[in-house]
Amino acid sequence: MIKPKHAPWVFSFIMSAYMVFIMTFVITWVNTGFGGNFPARWINAFVVAWPVAFVLVLVGGSRIRQFVERRVQKPE
Repeated sequence: MIKPKHAPWVFSFIMSAYMVFIMTFVITWVNTGFGGNFPARWINAFVVAWPVAFVLVLVGGSRIRQFVERRVQKPE
């Protein structure tokens, strides 16, 4: 099990990997197609993008969640 103090790190790690895995696949496919060395281009894009996404989710995730929570209409 994961200790509560590690939850933000684990969440950020998994969420960023999930998002970047799919997004780099789609963007690489749209921009360059499946031909040639698609797997190498895709993995290269993933390796570059994942650290950026991890930091963004880690730093901004809780702030964005708080921003949204303040704007969600409370049940009466």
